[in-house]
Amino acid sequence: MNIPGKRRGSGRTLVVLAVLAAIAAAAVIFLIRFPHWHAVRPYPGMPPVVDRSNIYGEAGRNHFSRAVAGALERIYVPNIRSGDVYVIDPRTLRVVDHFTTGRNAQHVVPSWDLRTLWVTGSASTGRRDGSLTPIDPKTGKPGTIIAVPDAYNMYFTPDGRAAIVVAEAQRRLEFRDPRDMALEDALPVRECDGINHADFAADGSYAIFTCEFGGGLVKLDLLARRIVGHLSLSRGRMPQDIRLAPDGSIFYVADMMADGVFLIDGERFAEVGFIPTGIGAHGLVVSRDARKLYVSNRGAHSALGPPHGPGSVSVIDFATRRVERTWPIPGGGSPDMGNVSADGKRLWLAGRFDNVVYAIDTATGAVRTIPVGREPHGVAVWPQPGRYSLGHTGIMR
Repeated sequence: MNIPGKRRGSGRTLVVLAVLAAIAAAAVIFLIRFPHWHAVRPYPGMPPVVDRSNIYGEAGRNHFSRAVAGALERIYVPNIRSGDVYVIDPRTLRVVDHFTTGRNAQHVVPSWDLRTLWVTGSASTGRRDGSLTPIDPKTGKPGTIIAVPDAYNMYFTPDGRAAIVVAEAQRRLEFRDPRDMALEDALPVRECDGINHADFAADGSYAIFTCEFGGGLVKLDLLARRIVGHLSLSRGRMPQDIRLAPDGSIFYVADMMADGVFLIDGERFAEVGFIPTGIGAHGLVVSRDARKLYVSNRGAHSALGPPHGPGSVSVIDFATRRVERTWPIPGGGSPDMGNVSADGKRLWLAGRFDNVVYAIDTATGAVRTIPVGREPHGVAVWPQPGRYSLGHTGIMR
């Protein structure tokens, strides 16, 4: 008789159907929780995301790449007005070196392959005298300055094959060879006045840039190298730094006039929330465990603020999207751009209008100050954990 056999076959069929149903249900739940992961065109050649719930997982505490072996443990401080870089030993909290660069030293940017640090120099008013200065992180010494029209900031495509020089004064993005910085392509961005900071989607398919003087954001399709969206912010309208949440769901955008941080849905390219922080919200740094977002509130609403202003650092919890504490700068100050130490114990920020660098204890908020050059800006902490850098002062993934 065949009845027992049929029953066994039916049982196997039911098991298969149950497994398929479970897989489908899991997929639905995943897409509901992480809708941004269904992007049609992830960036080819980008290193795979290991933990989709935490895109910063490979940049965790002391999780170094072999590429940074032998790099000196240093803090690099570019000074806009004095056109130089001060070098701090983080163990002694003392300046151990300094050297001149091109005019208007803005940021120290780790290369995609982590083997070079680049000092970006923006153009002077009405001129095309920008620069890129390489630093060898194993010696801490600069190389030959490369002349470019304008280099306020710099990023890299997710595959590392092109540097993206932010020519703010020229209102364009320049795609350059990441080794010798030879120009390969240029994208005009006339709709983005004051283009300066960016971050990238979790799958690398697009980037969002802030338009400081245009009061909004632009969305760049990285594969097509074209602008695909423009978004005007609802208030404040002087966006500065931008950073993606660990789960890739939301971009956080600091706005210096709104005194807080906007929440932006990158897929829909829509404003979905706002978190008040402090006067002149400016820089954003993700904690080493990717649970907190440090917001530097510069204490002023203009590019030329007074020293000893009401600057502070707000700590946002990614899980609740709330400010859980705010650290004032003793005696007043002007915290700007920077990064967190490899072990996560210190937050390093430029004191823009006070000509100092702040070393902030991330457990207590206690502040140490170190005098540097005139108008310090995009401070880089090196070496940093992570497999590759997307630019700025170290967007590590």
